Formats: sequence, structure tokens, C-alpha cells
Amino acid sequence: MFHVVLYQPEIPENTGAIGRTCVAVGARLHLVKPFGFQLEHRRLARAGMDYWNHLDYQIADDWNHLVTGLSGNYWYFTKKAVQSYANVRYSADDILVFGSESRGLPAFILDSDPEHKHCVRIPMLPEARSLNLSVSVGVALYEAQRQLDFEAKK
Repeated sequence: MFHVVLYQPEIPENTGAIGRTCVAVGARLHLVKPFGFQLEHRRLARAGMDYWNHLDYQIADDWNHLVTGLSGNYWYFTKKAVQSYANVRYSADDILVFGSESRGLPAFILDSDPEHKHCVRIPMLPEARSLNLSVSVGVALYEAQRQLDFEAKK
């Protein structure tokens, strides 16, 4: 099972859509506080639709709480990386980490990978500052699943 981590997500619609994607591929969603919304927010429920009841998710009070309880191979998605997300080999229990919509991942998280071997980016033209967070998670999660031939769903 893949793990998707959202570090301090700010927009409920993105988190709802990401939850739906996690249900679709059987991934566990980890949400690191603080959030920019309440989990009971109606826009989160609308974006997540009735999928939220099927979502396997956990909440971490902070980054240290998350990494203490979640061991494995972390991949940090950031526009600051050089390596493309499509040029790495994923394993079924990998942890895909995404930052908040307005700030991305903080330096202290990226610096936990001193040589930045696990920092990856989704290539895009220079005119685009970034992709929507839910789109980024979808692109990354489906590439990881594609590499494993969607083994978990067979």
C-alpha cells in the first residue's frame, strides 16, 4: 500500500479530491496538522463525496509525530528538485510527501534528505509556477501504481 502525506494542507477541496484518489488506488492518506480547514468542512465533504467513508487515513499532530509512526522510503515532491518523479523506482509501501498549496514542503523536511536523492519534481514548462495539489498527487500516485502494474488491485 502506498502512503500519501499532505503536510499542512490548506484547501479542503484538494484534500477531498486527494482522498478520492487514495480510495481509488488503495493508498493510505496521512494529514499533518495544522490544516487550513476543519475536517468537517462542507467543501471537503463535497469534493470527497461519499468516498471519505471508505478512506484509510491518519492524522499526525506534526511532522515528528508522522515520521515516528511511519517508516519506509520517503519521496519528497518539490519544484526545487532536479530529478523527475518518473525516473525513480517506487515500491509498494513508499511514502509520497506533498507540501501545502501555498508554501510547498519546508526546508527542514527537504534537508532530512541531505543529498536530495529522494526529492523529485513533476516536470512542467517554465510558464507554470505549479500544478494543483490534487493533480500532483494523482500524477505521482498513478505513476507509482503504473510501475507496479497496479499489483494491489489484481
